[in-house]
Amino acid sequence: MSTINTLFEFAARCDRAGLVVTRVGLVLVLVWIGGLKMYRYEDEGIVPFVANSPLMSFFYQQPEGDYKRHMNREGELVPANRAWHEQNGTYLFAYGLGTVIVGLGVLIAVHPWLPGVAAVGSFLVFGMSLVTLSFLITTPECWVPALGSSEHGFPLLSGPGRLVVKDAIMAGAALVTMADSAKIYLRRQ
Repeated sequence: MSTINTLFEFAARCDRAGLVVTRVGLVLVLVWIGGLKMYRYEDEGIVPFVANSPLMSFFYQQPEGDYKRHMNREGELVPANRAWHEQNGTYLFAYGLGTVIVGLGVLIAVHPWLPGVAAVGSFLVFGMSLVTLSFLITTPECWVPALGSSEHGFPLLSGPGRLVVKDAIMAGAALVTMADSAKIYLRRQ
């Protein structure tokens, strides 16, 4: 019994380390994913989410649903599709989004020096995660399509759906880092 208690006592002392790992992980993911928005394959990959979102579709120039004929697979280059994405505003929007996402990562990273700023950054990431999770409702590509198999639709997540659902963890991590940064900010006042 004492070995189990010793393990649980050790586990109980890991909360600070867990918080640091959570914050560093959040910053890493935000800066990396935001930085990837400088690459066209990444920009083209988010088109179904943005085009189907009532909160974001106005950023694009082409009619909703038209994107399906112009999607490049990762690693593929079809010049006509790239031209369509240029006209659509795909790349311009993604560059702006990437800049915002990297900026949010930087806001959270300044926690040791500016915990109030980090708390705001974490709050904004929480909100961004909720918007991303809304894609599960608005984006048909989040679910396995009916292509002949009986395994399709809700709750069977496709690749894009699996990408989106991870934002449930991002939302929780952002709340944890927000609360920690806010507590330190208040203590310093």
